[in-house]
Amino acid sequence: MKMGRGALIGGLLAATALVSPQVALAKSAAKPAMSVEARLDKLEGEVSSLRGDLDAAKAENEQLKKRAADAEARALAAEGQAAEANRRVAAVEAKPAPAPAPVADGFKAGNTQVRLGGYIKLIGSSTRFSDGEVATNSLGRDFYLPQAIPTGGAPSAHDTDFTAKQSRFWLNLDTTVSGHAVKGYLEFDFQTSPGTQGSQRTTNGYNPALRRAYMQVDRWTFGQDWTTFQYTGALPESTDYVGGAEGTVFVRQPLIRYSAPLGKGTTLHVSVENPESGTANLGSPTLTENGDDRLPDLAARLAWTGKRGELSVAGLVRQVRVENTGVSADTGGFGVSVGGKLFLNDAKTGDARIMVTYGTNIGRYVGLNFAPDAVFVPATNRLESASVFAVIGAVRVPVAPGVRVNLMGSYQTVDYSDNLALGSISGFNKQAWSIAGNLFYSPVKNIDLGIEYRHGQRELVSGADGSTDRIDVVAKYSF
Repeated sequence: MKMGRGALIGGLLAATALVSPQVALAKSAAKPAMSVEARLDKLEGEVSSLRGDLDAAKAENEQLKKRAADAEARALAAEGQAAEANRRVAAVEAKPAPAPAPVADGFKAGNTQVRLGGYIKLIGSSTRFSDGEVATNSLGRDFYLPQAIPTGGAPSAHDTDFTAKQSRFWLNLDTTVSGHAVKGYLEFDFQTSPGTQGSQRTTNGYNPALRRAYMQVDRWTFGQDWTTFQYTGALPESTDYVGGAEGTVFVRQPLIRYSAPLGKGTTLHVSVENPESGTANLGSPTLTENGDDRLPDLAARLAWTGKRGELSVAGLVRQVRVENTGVSADTGGFGVSVGGKLFLNDAKTGDARIMVTYGTNIGRYVGLNFAPDAVFVPATNRLESASVFAVIGAVRVPVAPGVRVNLMGSYQTVDYSDNLALGSISGFNKQAWSIAGNLFYSPVKNIDLGIEYRHGQRELVSGADGSTDRIDVVAKYSF
């Protein structure tokens, strides 16, 4: 019985094993068919999402690699620049710093350009006066001054002098203020200063003398400058301070001037200028500065500059006035001056220049007051006229590089009113003239060496005359 029970149990187990898969398959077949497809779709979606994440990760990885490469390139470039900078610094430190280059146009003071210039000049002169002596340390010894030539037959004199008084300095200022061009100019030398002067025996110290001091605002000039009546282009190159004093207009004085460009190289200058009358009293040629003037002198000049030369036409109108013991007298004066320059070559190193002037009662403007502005007659309380005619001309000829020759001539004559008896003006200047020639050599830039000979004569109304012969040697450094 026991063995039958065991066999029965084994058979049941075997039957169960055969039936269980079928039951399982039957249960599975009983479930809906769509669940498998849904699971496949879900699986595919998850796979696709994984692929997208993978692609994004790859792209991000590539971007990180690119950024890393760029950063590395910049680092290498920075290292190269640092190395180059270190190399340059080492090169600079290895050699001394160069000296600062000279400034051609001066220096800056705020917004103002400042320039300093001028020259240092030494003159050695040997002068013979035919009819007398000229006082030492006077203007007639320092340069050619026709009214200082002695007349009257006194024994001749021969003098030698050295001087550096004509050394000159100037300061030029240039700026712009609120859109306006503003310029300033200051110039002085040591030639004509009044007051205490040095002695040739010891220190030869001389006082500075104001030459020009003015400011310009656009077209206006205010200050001391050459008179508008003067054409400075006619002054010749000379060892002398003026270079033919009797024939030239030569005045520096305070003025107010307006300059109007008219086009094609033409400019009109119009000015009101300081009045001063240098008159003589009947019977005495000594000049008197009166200081009694009331009206300013009026001047105008039309100037033209072209490629081949220059031209100047000037006019002057003025009042001459004196007061003596409460009694006053006045008269008018006028003048006309024409000057010009013709260039002889394209380099403008050679030229011919001239100035011709005529006027009545304008003596102080011509020849450094060789003639009086007018002659005061106490008996009639009148100012009698003095008319002047003057001319100066010069030719400059280049003969070699740095070498040139200047030839010049100068002349003035004076006509006095017919109301003046000749006996009462016999000691007054009648005429003067001079001729000169020089040779200049510039061995290097800004250095001039020159020698000049001049002969001049002066004649009085009485007919008395005198002459001078002068030899100058000069050395000048311009800067």
